[in-house]
Amino acid sequence: MKAQDIIRSIEAEYLKSDLPIIYVGDTVTVGVKIREGEKFRVQPYEGVVIARRNGGINETITVRRVFQGIGVERIFLLHSPRIDKIKIVRRGRVRRAKLYYLRGRVGKATRIKQRFDRPL
Repeated sequence: MKAQDIIRSIEAEYLKSDLPIIYVGDTVTVGVKIREGEKFRVQPYEGVVIARRNGGINETITVRRVFQGIGVERIFLLHSPRIDKIKIVRRGRVRRAKLYYLRGRVGKATRIKQRFDRPL
């Protein structure tokens, strides 16, 4: 058995199986576990997926939202234990793999058309 196969078999134990299929352009709500003292709570973070990277256990998505007039982006490791759940709010129709051009746009120019041929 090669070293790469051994690494994949170890990583397979930590992969989440309940993740929805996420595409670039989708609006998602990511439930992030936050520790406050001894307790944990789930804080929702809603925004547009502007990028997906890597694969397997290292797969990440970049989620962008505008908060009080300022664009905020967060990168989430999909298979991280800090991610409680991911819910797809709406599907977006885009023609790019990366939506970095949204960083330079303001207001209604950042809208993405809705896509109806993919289920939520």
